[in-house]
Amino acid sequence: MSSGDESDRVFKALSAATRRDILDALKDKPQTTGELCARFPALDRCTVMQHLRILEGADLVIVKREGRERWNHLNPLPIKHIYDRWIGAYAGRAVEMLDQLKTDLEA
Repeated sequence: MSSGDESDRVFKALSAATRRDILDALKDKPQTTGELCARFPALDRCTVMQHLRILEGADLVIVKREGRERWNHLNPLPIKHIYDRWIGAYAGRAVEMLDQLKTDLEA
C-alpha cells in the first residue's frame, strides 16, 4: 500500500464528525466497544461498529480482544504522519514569514 493510500484512508476516517468524536473519546484511555456505544446513545451498536471499522482500517484505532470484550485504543501515529507531511511544513513556512515580517517592521 502506498503512502497516498494510507493518507486517503486517514483523511476519509477523519472526515466524519462522529469518528472524530470517537477518537476524542479514546484520547485519554482505551475503551470497550460497549463503553463507546454508551457515549453515543443516538447511535445504535451497528453504527458505532461501522465507524470503528473505518477507524481501524485507517490504523487510527487498534483493537485488542480480552475475553468477550473488545478494547479500542487510539493510535495517534497516522495523525502525526499527516501533521508532519501536511501541516508541519506549512506551519514552518508561516513562522518564517512572520519572522521576516517582524524583521522588516523593526528595520
